[in-house]
Amino acid sequence: MRVADHFSKAEMQRLYERSDLHAWLAFFVNWGIVCFSFYLVAAWPNPLTILIALLLIGGRQLGFGALMHECGHATLFKSRSLNQFMGKWLAASPVFYRLDDYMNHHLEHHRKIGTTEDPDLSRYQRYPVSPGVLRGKIWRDLTGRTTLGYLRFTLNNNKVSYVDEQGRKRFDVMQFVRRFHATLITNLILIGLLALTGVPQLYLLWVVAYFSFYMVFSRIRNLAEHAAVPELFDENPLNNTRTTLARWWERLTVAPNCVNYHLEHHLVPSIPKYHLAAFHRALREKGLLERAEIAKGYGEVVRKLISIPAAQAAT
Repeated sequence: MRVADHFSKAEMQRLYERSDLHAWLAFFVNWGIVCFSFYLVAAWPNPLTILIALLLIGGRQLGFGALMHECGHATLFKSRSLNQFMGKWLAASPVFYRLDDYMNHHLEHHRKIGTTEDPDLSRYQRYPVSPGVLRGKIWRDLTGRTTLGYLRFTLNNNKVSYVDEQGRKRFDVMQFVRRFHATLITNLILIGLLALTGVPQLYLLWVVAYFSFYMVFSRIRNLAEHAAVPELFDENPLNNTRTTLARWWERLTVAPNCVNYHLEHHLVPSIPKYHLAAFHRALREKGLLERAEIAKGYGEVVRKLISIPAAQAAT
């Protein structure tokens, strides 16, 4: 579907318009929720507040990934340089991403979605699965094994080790610092700010959330976008991509910063996140979403992900 055939130039210009106010507000809200989470535990330290903080921080870590994505597309701020700066230092680096590496991979996904060459295909090709299979994956997420695998993969890709004269594999500290200096700096600043307020131990909330709920939320968000869709190997986004209408608690966890409007993003990647809801409404009003894959909440998505019996999944 060619969106330009159904929208006037004036309509598209309004959707393309960047807003620095919306962009700054997005960063303020996301980091504000993180600060609130730390304060909640500092003021009332108990198992319930710790659990709430881990859920909120995990959701915001996914949110920073979404802001990195927007900045990588240069759609959040008006200035490309500001998109690069904020995307690197206040979105990607705190959650162990390198903006340029991520965008090289992500743009390939945009070019190859709907084909066997999609670099993300292995994440969602085998769905739907049995409930037991999905529970096992989520358990690996919650127990940190998924994060450890991701970190090993990232470090290997960035060649931060070498083989010494005795044939032993060694960690290359200088290469690690060169490649991940921004991650080190941003996380040290976070620890320093917590130390200044007298609660450096609360940095553990950031780490534990990253090794648990962040990975769960990231998995569900990723699967909601392309798993168990009508035609995964059809290059038409109406068939290979899903939009999920998120409830408020889902926007706090699995769907931060409008990532749930994924079909709209694939139709026109240059529309900023803060206009995607309006774009969705316009598409619906024009009758362009009648054949689209639209889920009413992430519960519906999960039901589609586990819509085959265990016996069939095992064959």
